[in-house]
Amino acid sequence: MVQGALSFFLLVAVGWHGWAHSRLVAFEDFSPAEQIARSAVSSPLEVVPEGFFLMGTAHHGGKPYGFETQYDDTEQPRRRIWLNAFLIDRYEVSLGEYLRWLQAEQRPLPKELRDLINHMITVHAVQPAALAHWPALYVTWQEASAFCRAQGKRLPTEAEWEKAARGVHGQLFPWGSQAPSPILARFGQYHVHEIPLVEPVESRKEGRSPYGLHHMAGNAAEWVADWFGTDYYAIMPTTNPSGPSTGRYKSVRGGSWKSSPQMLRAATRGGALPEQRAATIGFRCAKSGGS
Repeated sequence: MVQGALSFFLLVAVGWHGWAHSRLVAFEDFSPAEQIARSAVSSPLEVVPEGFFLMGTAHHGGKPYGFETQYDDTEQPRRRIWLNAFLIDRYEVSLGEYLRWLQAEQRPLPKELRDLINHMITVHAVQPAALAHWPALYVTWQEASAFCRAQGKRLPTEAEWEKAARGVHGQLFPWGSQAPSPILARFGQYHVHEIPLVEPVESRKEGRSPYGLHHMAGNAAEWVADWFGTDYYAIMPTTNPSGPSTGRYKSVRGGSWKSSPQMLRAATRGGALPEQRAATIGFRCAKSGGS
């Protein structure tokens, strides 16, 4: 009765077209994507001081798949690189933040993400407030870069990402030399329907990097600013390298919820087409300067 009276009032007040528009807006206000966006929480920034750090991996002739051994030649040689101070997100950009940005920019919700959200809510009864803390997934490189710019930030360079992940002494994993475990990172997961088995971006404190960053290994792999250069480590400048000037793939770092332990090494590199949307790739933002 109350709903009917309200509908009649709106019909008289604004006419049929206006009433229909109001109903559409009201529906969208309470859609799952809108609820997720309303639950968004932004990440604080952590400072990475200026200075040298060890980037890449020195050649090892030991067992081919040991953690001390290079994953492939693209992470060689090991170099001593200087970076100016910068700030970087403590957490991966969350799904809630990404949807809030899509809404503000009036960008369409990717079909892959819409299908995933609907599936998680209707089949697995996951609440929108919980999904808001998932890492953003199915994000293209262009969208990740635009999102960071809209926040007054940018994607980290590959060198910045690697220093933030492993510290100045080139440790194997964000947490040190200990082999990955479920306590430290989200990895090695599998689902027959390719449903992302991720965790909240603020989880896994035990696996934090030397600068306090979460999920620099596992959960979602992360876009960085650079084009992926297979031989770039051999020729990059020793001060603030920013990657090749052109390329086909953008660099992706950190491994994901599906990755093997080897892919979680802080030096392991990968790449993807910048327009690719994947259930395994997210991102975090950075900012120049130390404050």
